[in-house]
Amino acid sequence: MKTRAAILVEQHQPLVVDEVELPSLSLGQVLVELKTSRICGSQIGEIDGVKGPDHYLPHLLGHEGGGIVQEVGPGVTRVRTGDHVVLHWRPAEGLQVQAPVYRWRGKNLNAGWVTTFNQLAVVTENRLTVIPKDLDFEIAPLLADTLTTGFGIINNDARVKIGESLVIFGCGGIGLGVVLAARLAGAHPIVAVDLFDHKLAKAREVGATHTINGRDPNVSTAIREIVGLGGADITIDGTGVPQIIEACYELAAAKGRCILFGVMPHDKKVTLHTLPLHHGKVLTGSEGGGSRPHLDIPRIARMIQAGRFDPLGFISHRTKLEEINETIAKMRSGEVIHALIHFD
Repeated sequence: MKTRAAILVEQHQPLVVDEVELPSLSLGQVLVELKTSRICGSQIGEIDGVKGPDHYLPHLLGHEGGGIVQEVGPGVTRVRTGDHVVLHWRPAEGLQVQAPVYRWRGKNLNAGWVTTFNQLAVVTENRLTVIPKDLDFEIAPLLADTLTTGFGIINNDARVKIGESLVIFGCGGIGLGVVLAARLAGAHPIVAVDLFDHKLAKAREVGATHTINGRDPNVSTAIREIVGLGGADITIDGTGVPQIIEACYELAAAKGRCILFGVMPHDKKVTLHTLPLHHGKVLTGSEGGGSRPHLDIPRIARMIQAGRFDPLGFISHRTKLEEINETIAKMRSGEVIHALIHFD
């Protein structure tokens, strides 16, 4: 069986869209037909080598999608043929087994426990969560990371209390999830900082009480005028830019919490004065907001179906797999808020 896929063959180069051969299902594996996939900043990080050299090339990409289960392998109990599912990178309940190995041009092609830049994907059971069949497939990729990670950062990492002040640097995909979750959790004020005004407008739409363009040379002063000279209760960085991480840390109050979810390039460092950490300030990195997909996805889906919020407004671009490199270029320019691949 074959499928179209986008392949990372070489770092710093465009993805190659070609036909690949799927492996047969083994223990704990599931065959899924993708309907939608989000193009995430993490994939651009993989292309650019943000974490360093890639020792698994060539390989498939993508970890946020929605699709329909076509076949289940031995030992699979949590999903059945015909189920609508979210494909996510965070592990949930179920089996975690060996990652599949595809074939491409007569050679092995690596893949992780989940990939979504291919219309047919072999996925490990614990990277799938069943969703209601009447839920829009465009919402599924947002449940995979944007919402679960954004909500997890607020609930699990920052543990926001009603009325606490919050500053978020970076209003891309996950950043908007953070803003939305902060509003639902009762944070106030919520200050969003980004370089692009259209992203700031979207942040205001989902819950930011104040927005500041990061090109303003007096960003820190403007933030303190809003949250108070002592700093914010919670500061969150989604950029991974060393200078912004340093500012984010400095803007956290004496006993505030500074949360980092942006990935800093492997060859960069930050300089921080650590004394405040001995007196109550907290600095921590977030891994997916500590989300538990099998619990969090159904909860968030219920809220969406009840009309508490509509995340479809996060999506700014819709594309085809064959246009993936052009869409990635638009992401690099800052034009894109969320980009979805449609496979139909």
